[in-house]
Amino acid sequence: MTKPSILVVGSSNTDMIIKVQRIPKPGETILGGQFAMAAGGKGANQAVGAARAGGAVTFIARIGQDMFGDKAIAGFVADGITVKHVVRDRTLPSGVALIFVAENGENSIAVASGANARLTPADLKQAKSAFSKANVVVLQLETPLQTVEAAVKLAANTGARVILNPAPARPLSDVLLRRVYLLTPNETEAELLTGLRVQNDAAAARAADALLARGVENVIITLGARGALVAGRQSQGLVKGYKVKAVDTTAAGDVFNGA
Repeated sequence: MTKPSILVVGSSNTDMIIKVQRIPKPGETILGGQFAMAAGGKGANQAVGAARAGGAVTFIARIGQDMFGDKAIAGFVADGITVKHVVRDRTLPSGVALIFVAENGENSIAVASGANARLTPADLKQAKSAFSKANVVVLQLETPLQTVEAAVKLAANTGARVILNPAPARPLSDVLLRRVYLLTPNETEAELLTGLRVQNDAAAARAADALLARGVENVIITLGARGALVAGRQSQGLVKGYKVKAVDTTAAGDVFNGA
């Protein structure tokens, strides 16, 4: 059976995680946390998720020439991801995320983008062959918006379907959205894109309709423990979530998109 060809364009970070009893308040120091370091970045997380789910994944990203970049490349290769188009930046460091995780699973995250901020349309042109081979192109918003727009345009030219995870949330043009096969916002991101408060399932349905009206082909609004609202031009429905005890919600949306 031939594996689907998946191209992921996006960020790669190293996550430095401290598990604490609760998230510190501004100006507050909390002692007794447990530290861990892990590979992260929305693009990298989604690439790994797609590869582990059985896809043939190629990753386009920009990382630093440092130990974090070395470790990231080794991890991608170990997961069978093609890294031919992962660029090593000569001046900027690899991206880093500092994450607090509370006992109840909530998290607070700050990101230093580093080399991710220098992933440019020129990098995508160098990887044009990867777009021509892709069935699906997966994107997020942790790299410059002009690069995301260029990737969507390249995907449209080659006939690949675009899955866009609009996170971190920011306004997006109708020109971009009309080229998106599947948009996957959470409640906060859907609110920013539509101006509608997503406080219940009915409101989520109205937000999905608004996004479809802007030209998106399909929408999945993730609703946390309630599940996800799936909407297309012909049908709409709620898929209920599984009840689990949250240990760490970091990258939950990335895994969802990768799968």
